Amino acid sequence: MAGLALDGSNPDVSLLYDINGLAASAPTWFDRVMEFVGEYGILLALVLLVLWCWWSLRRGEDRESALASLAALVWAPLGAGIALLVNIPIRGFVERPRPFVSHKGLDVLVDGKTDYSFVSDHATMAMAIGAGLFVAHRKFGLAAIGLALAEGFCRVYMGVHYPTDVVGGFALGTAVTLLLAPLALMLLTPLVSTVARSPRLDRLVRSRRAGQSGLRLAVDLPEPRSGAGKGTAPGAGAGAGENDLAA
Repeated sequence: MAGLALDGSNPDVSLLYDINGLAASAPTWFDRVMEFVGEYGILLALVLLVLWCWWSLRRGEDRESALASLAALVWAPLGAGIALLVNIPIRGFVERPRPFVSHKGLDVLVDGKTDYSFVSDHATMAMAIGAGLFVAHRKFGLAAIGLALAEGFCRVYMGVHYPTDVVGGFALGTAVTLLLAPLALMLLTPLVSTVARSPRLDRLVRSRRAGQSGLRLAVDLPEPRSGAGKGTAPGAGAGAGENDLAA
C-alpha cells in the first residue's frame, strides 16, 4: 500500500485510483456493463445520434441552412478519422505506457491493451464527433458531447487510461474538428448541394415531406382583393377573375 500512497502524490494517478476504485467495489455485472459501454456502447450511441441528426436535418424547411448543416454533419465523422490519424505520431512521440503497466492494484476490465496510453483514441473520436455535431446542430451536439464525457469517464473507470489521456483526447478531437471545419465546410457544402440536385441521390439530403411542404407553399391561392365586396356585379367579379387567370 506504500506504493499507492506514493502514487497518490501525483493528482493524475490519484484521480485514476479514485475512479478505478469504483470498479473494485462495484458488482461484477456492473463492471461488465461498463466494459461494454466504454469499449463499444457509447461509440455505437454516437453513430445512432449522427443518423438521427441526419434524419432530422433532411426534414428542415430552410433548404440552404439544411444543406450547410448536413455538410457539417458529414464533417463530424471525417474529422474524427483525421484526429485519430493525428494521434498516431503523438502516441509514438510520447510513448506513455498504459496505467496498469506502471501502477499496481488497478482493476483492469479490458485485456489485451498493449499500445501506448496518451492520448486516448476513444476520447479523441467521441469528442471529435461531438464537436462536429455541435457545428451541425446545437442540441444533438450537446447530447454527443455529454456522451463523449461519459466515454472519458468509462476509460478511466476501466483502468486503461489516465485522466490526462482522456483530457488530451478531448482537446485533440475538439481542436482538429473545429480548426479544420471552415476548410471542410467550404469543400463539403458544394458537394452536398450537388447531391441535392441529383434526381437519384437527392433523398439523401432532402426528404419528401420537406419537398411537399415547399410545394404547398408555392401554390397557395392569393387573398381576395378588397374591391371584390359590396357593389360589385357578379359578372364583373367573374371577369376580373378571368383576367387574373389570363394574367
